[in-house]
Amino acid sequence: MTESPPNTPPNSNSQHETIPTIPIEFVSEEEMALIEAAYAATRSSLSSSSSSSICSPTSRFQTHSRTIHSITLLSKRGLNGSSELDIEDSDYLKNPQKRIRVAQPFLHRFRRKRALSVTDITATEWCEKQMEFSLLFGKRKISKAMKAGKARHVKLEEEVVKKVKVHIKSVEDSWALKFINFITCANQLLFEGITRELPLVGFVEGIWLVGVIDELRMPENGSDRNPILVDTKTRVRDTLPAEPQSRNGRLQLMCYKYLWDTLAANSFPSGQFFDFFSLNRSYMLSKDIRERTASSDTR
Repeated sequence: MTESPPNTPPNSNSQHETIPTIPIEFVSEEEMALIEAAYAATRSSLSSSSSSSICSPTSRFQTHSRTIHSITLLSKRGLNGSSELDIEDSDYLKNPQKRIRVAQPFLHRFRRKRALSVTDITATEWCEKQMEFSLLFGKRKISKAMKAGKARHVKLEEEVVKKVKVHIKSVEDSWALKFINFITCANQLLFEGITRELPLVGFVEGIWLVGVIDELRMPENGSDRNPILVDTKTRVRDTLPAEPQSRNGRLQLMCYKYLWDTLAANSFPSGQFFDFFSLNRSYMLSKDIRERTASSDTR
């Protein structure tokens, strides 16, 4: 509303009266449903206050909480302009009581049908968050230093054993090749006193554990029959490793020692092995593996 100039009658025709512009706002169906739901909640609260002697505070609170939640759902639906509900609210409509989702351990999520490796244990001890990221987003890229370390391990292995390429066609072939390599390395340790890259698989503390020992050698003293475990670590700098790195290396050797002692003292649970890894006991190994096994004199 505007004021008339001084000394001028309000209804004077000498000057046109300016009419203010009234803004117009359009209300969508979602917003209208929100207003109606809020109005219904207010009306129910007024009616329930008049009969407070009949309705208990607990039941009134539950009624209002459901109404308030429905308003919240409508408001969320109206904000993004779509008629679909948010993904976190869709489960609420099926079950009013919110479900509690318990995250599965990484052992069950990523190693359910795979054995836990010794490097999984040492990597977790070194940095839990780094291990978590490698499981969720994949391993980090192979650096130049990592390639040099891998090449060094291959060179050390070729000093004591001759590698032969074998074609595998199934999971059963892959596991059979690991056992053949284990038998070959164990025989080499007994007859030559040294072996390298020896694969291990065993059932330890209710968990299948695998690993590869860099080197096993028998002591020079003939009276001592306990093998010596050696783990080779390459470094970028020409310096001795720090204490955390040395501790992590000792943990890796302790895991290998514990796994080796378990295999030497206990019988191998072959039935649990086939069941855990879902292997076919009657599977016929590939011709290449059978021929290589026969020619290698593995016993």
